[in-house]
Amino acid sequence: MFGNLFEEDGNEGEAGFSVFSTSGGTRFAKAGDEPPAPRGRSKLCGIRNQGGTCYLNSLLQTLLFTPEFREELFALGTDELGCLEDKDKPGAKVRVIPLELQRLFARLLLVDQQSASTADLTDSFGWNSNERTNQHDVQELNRILFSALEKSLVGTSGSTLIRRLYHGTIVNSIVCKECGNVSQRQEDFLDLTACVCGVSGLEEALCSMFVEEELFEGNNLYSCATCDRLVTAAKSAKLKKLPPFMTMSLLRFSFDCNKFERYKETGRYSFPLTINLRPFCEQTDGEDADYSYELFSVIIHKGGCYGGHYHVHIKDIECLGCWEPAEEDSDKKKTPPKAKREVKDVCETKLDENDPLCVLTAIIEQEPSKSIRLDQLGQKVMEKVGSSWSKAFKRDYGPIGKFLQSHNDVFVLVSNGTQVGLKAETLSPVSEPPCPADNPTAADQEGGTVAELEGHQEASHWFDLNDSTVTSIRASDIEKQFQGKESAYMLFYRKSQLQRPTDALSNPRYKVPHPLLQMAQDENMKLQQMREEYEASHNHMEVRIHLASSYRLRNGALQPIDSESNASSTALVFDRRKTVGDLRLAIYEQQEQWEGDMVLTLAKMLPAGLHLYNTLTDDSVLLCSAGIDTTPDLFVWNGREVCGAGVLTGVEWEPLLLTVVRPSLEAHDEPEAAAINETGDDMDGGGLKKEARAFAGGATLGEVREALGQPAGSLLCQEQTGAKGGGECGAGEGGGASGWRVFSPDDMFRTLKELSLKDGDAMLVLEPQSFDDSMFTVNGDVVTVMTPADCRWLQVEFQPQGGRLGGGDEEDSRRVKVPAAGDMLLGEVKQRALKELQLPGAEYCLRQMDITGKLLPPVSEDLCVRDAGVRLMTTVMLCVGRAPEPSQLFLHFSVGSPPPSGIEEMDMDMNIEKTCTVKECLQTVLNAAGIDGTYWHLRRLDWCEEVGEALNDEDASLAEMKINNGETLVISEGRLPPKGFLELSVWLYRVAVSIATDVNHTENGHAEEQMAEDHAADQTNSHPSDLISVGKVEISAEVTLADLKTQVLTLPAFQNACVPATFLRVWEMEGRKLARVLRGNQITLRKLKITSGTNICVQRLLKEEALSPKEIVLNIKMGVPGQSCYHPAEELIWNASCDSSAVGLRAFVAESYGLPADSLLLAKQQPHKHTWEEIGSWSSQLSRKKKKKKTGSLLGAPFHLKDGDVIGVRNLLIDDKDFYTRENEQSQQGLGEQAEQQSIGERAGGSNCAGSQTKATKRPEVPLSINVGVFSSHCH
Repeated sequence: MFGNLFEEDGNEGEAGFSVFSTSGGTRFAKAGDEPPAPRGRSKLCGIRNQGGTCYLNSLLQTLLFTPEFREELFALGTDELGCLEDKDKPGAKVRVIPLELQRLFARLLLVDQQSASTADLTDSFGWNSNERTNQHDVQELNRILFSALEKSLVGTSGSTLIRRLYHGTIVNSIVCKECGNVSQRQEDFLDLTACVCGVSGLEEALCSMFVEEELFEGNNLYSCATCDRLVTAAKSAKLKKLPPFMTMSLLRFSFDCNKFERYKETGRYSFPLTINLRPFCEQTDGEDADYSYELFSVIIHKGGCYGGHYHVHIKDIECLGCWEPAEEDSDKKKTPPKAKREVKDVCETKLDENDPLCVLTAIIEQEPSKSIRLDQLGQKVMEKVGSSWSKAFKRDYGPIGKFLQSHNDVFVLVSNGTQVGLKAETLSPVSEPPCPADNPTAADQEGGTVAELEGHQEASHWFDLNDSTVTSIRASDIEKQFQGKESAYMLFYRKSQLQRPTDALSNPRYKVPHPLLQMAQDENMKLQQMREEYEASHNHMEVRIHLASSYRLRNGALQPIDSESNASSTALVFDRRKTVGDLRLAIYEQQEQWEGDMVLTLAKMLPAGLHLYNTLTDDSVLLCSAGIDTTPDLFVWNGREVCGAGVLTGVEWEPLLLTVVRPSLEAHDEPEAAAINETGDDMDGGGLKKEARAFAGGATLGEVREALGQPAGSLLCQEQTGAKGGGECGAGEGGGASGWRVFSPDDMFRTLKELSLKDGDAMLVLEPQSFDDSMFTVNGDVVTVMTPADCRWLQVEFQPQGGRLGGGDEEDSRRVKVPAAGDMLLGEVKQRALKELQLPGAEYCLRQMDITGKLLPPVSEDLCVRDAGVRLMTTVMLCVGRAPEPSQLFLHFSVGSPPPSGIEEMDMDMNIEKTCTVKECLQTVLNAAGIDGTYWHLRRLDWCEEVGEALNDEDASLAEMKINNGETLVISEGRLPPKGFLELSVWLYRVAVSIATDVNHTENGHAEEQMAEDHAADQTNSHPSDLISVGKVEISAEVTLADLKTQVLTLPAFQNACVPATFLRVWEMEGRKLARVLRGNQITLRKLKITSGTNICVQRLLKEEALSPKEIVLNIKMGVPGQSCYHPAEELIWNASCDSSAVGLRAFVAESYGLPADSLLLAKQQPHKHTWEEIGSWSSQLSRKKKKKKTGSLLGAPFHLKDGDVIGVRNLLIDDKDFYTRENEQSQQGLGEQAEQQSIGERAGGSNCAGSQTKATKRPEVPLSINVGVFSSHCH
């Protein structure tokens, strides 16, 4: 999944900012050009989530706050890793992942932004947009990422980085109880996997792993080589070598064998902040410090076993962030406000702002703790003197750090150099000398300030890094992650012996290479410039003005008088920094006809209509403070009435849009038509009639009844959506009754707001004469609306030759309706169906079908209908066969297409054990199918249901190969290709073409002699008869396109052809159609995303060709004047790099044919729909914000021009025909008839019954994997 470590497919953007692409240029991209926010109060940088990369963000933050890992990565220079600028050069070996990781760490440390982007890093992994949104397991990522780094650093000084920091050794011992012989085996580990189920904490899990012994006794004896017989023995494990960093992976996810489903262990599982591993080690004669570890990172998973979210708690070892204590702690040390004002007044009167010693001393003495953090001192200087230290004092006194060191008689560094304080005997130059009694001694000063400060600093400096958000937490907060849905998933410990040097504390620039420092500095300058430009240009807002003369009051809400016109509101662009009075004056100038008072009231468009809120009375208030930013609608009126009607304003009178439900008249004549379908729409010819009505939120329910014109005896009911037997339950089970709660008499005096009604709620209105209707049943305060009684059933179809619904012989297919409910077991459904169908005693199973009629895997008969996901009123198939056991997989096998000679096409369903290897599975299937031979192998189906990659590891089990239940495996003939090699099927396009970029024609040349009707359904990719198969090639994924062309020429079909490799054009095929031209002779097949099993087509040219990425191969078809047909298509190559718009394409075609551009009309053929999509010169969009026209590119939506597309051309000067041919009309008619027949077939098979499934089966989840290039120790 990480792709090639040396290559990158390009710079793909993301939703959010991506700062600095791999090419070294800046890349900022965000909606509205808003610059990224600066860092928060914590001074730490988060990482943006690309859609599902929270697991990656948590692990990257842990690695960042592992300074030993970070610094060794920074120590690798370009002489070993290469330069990202050279990664696209032929033959260049650039180690992209370590370089991108260096850049990301530098941005997280030094760039002033709230969150950084990982787009460049994931691009170096080879991830596409789908892989960025798929969530994976962070424990799996930890192993795969470290493996990728190890392979990418081969031959560099960092080749042993991962092994030195993270790898340890376990020794497994078996001791014979008879002779005492000890058999040992050492095992390397990257992380320790600790059990969670049935264990109270980490230390207990380690005891069970490394302290307790496993006895081999009874029927489970050990074969001792010394005793030469089965004996009693004891097995144990110990830690032999401890790494500097210990990673603990907690097994939170387990499998319930009774329910056949995964679940998450959420019970309490404790782990210590410090742990001593001496009891678990083989050698225990060292010092305690050799075995002591401190917790510094906890990756937390929130959610269940099928989805969730990751974030991480990290201890800031180097004090890089600004940790904020809790408010209750800081309040204890706050100086009273009066004392603060007195100190400030004294300082301001005597402070000499030209003396840096005086300024710094005053700043420190005014702090309550008489000390200050070094990273906050610069800001305090700016607040004190009005300018930064660099501008005010650096020229004369040097950097602030050196100034403090040169005055060590005045200042003292505490807390490992992170804070500065005053020495005890130092007097502030801005304060009076205190009385002797008030002057503390040096001991008192140190004990009261420095020691207290160090104690505060030694407190838990923990932060919660949750994607882009960083917050301060305490060590005690970690206990909250011991249990629950949000609990610890990975633990990272570091040896207590590892101490950081003083220079590294509060210094994010420590050991960062100079090129990365310069990159971060340039990036910060650009960010600052962007923020300044944004602040200056984004202070305009659009206010929508609604005039009272355009509205009328109806049903408690303001409605436009002319609903079809957009003249009810006008837009006014205004500066948000101006006042309400300025806005009122601008509206006066715009509305010259206005008479009388002008009242401006904030309004909001609700589902029921326009509603008024607060009136703007103070003309001196700024617009940004008046609430117009959040409510940009203003209603202009006289403040009293609208069209003679008074208007109620405020939140309490917000109108609600309710759905009023009444019995329809047809329901009494046709009771069976009174059913309510699942979507809630009215059924034709009867049922319940629905009407949308608006009412004031402050109106009482009695007033609503009067407004509806109902008598006093009528009932108003509210739908019970969550009650048992209510609407949702009935809909979910495919039928039954829906319940409605009757409003009590007391509710008639309560308002709609008090009744918690909201927009869209349904209200049933029943008159007294409706109570006797069989459709309604009144039971106390509940009204039940009954649906047809025959809605609660399942149709079971037995089809011995079944494959698709309705596709078998009607005589063989037998159906029966079985009464069923949501809580009925599927085993009972099967038994009832077998009894009704009177089938002989054999093994049967129930299987569902998707919308295409394809059978799905058998459902578990131990589940009820609802839990198995089977909807009532649908059809399930009763098939011959047995459902798989929990240890088995239900797999579908088929012979690859085309089938081998002498072997008929075969499809087979089998139950295979999960522990079965790929080789054993293949042999089992071959034996069952009666196929002989050894040259066979298994392949998966790719996402488009075509033959995909081969199962290369024949010794791996099906579970290890991530084979899922219900998956289809293809039996392919031929040897299994070697690992890293691709097997490509080669086709030949027999028609050689010339490359035309400048062709001159006349209107009456030889065009009519070559006139041909458009008989091919898809000229885009040639007629299938033009394609012939010429064989297969096996080739490495690391070779270039030029090497592929050379190897293709060695096939027997090209032995007599004298064609240079440069005269070949290679297409990638989709099915039997040409999809895209492969460009770049020096680009590798891996970068071109060619996978094993891909079909390629070779086309012979008449001269060399070297297409650029923006050169598109088009088939131009000139229309025959006055006829619904075209001249034969001619291939032209359009260079869209200069102008990719419709105007540019029209100019190119006009120049190629020597015609005026204004007379040409172009259209793109849609072969699958048999339609033409006209390309007009007006395909430009008007930017509403900037009021500028943006030229639409034909390479993007909606045309998406690509290689092989057919472009029709009509000359309007001599031709008035449209683009459609007679063949197009006949094909469209055929498509309509085919769709109608399919719809009839579905109705006949019951596939359109209420509650039928409308969702396709979900594709198997793609596992996290890695594909690493080959490195040697000589790569630099």
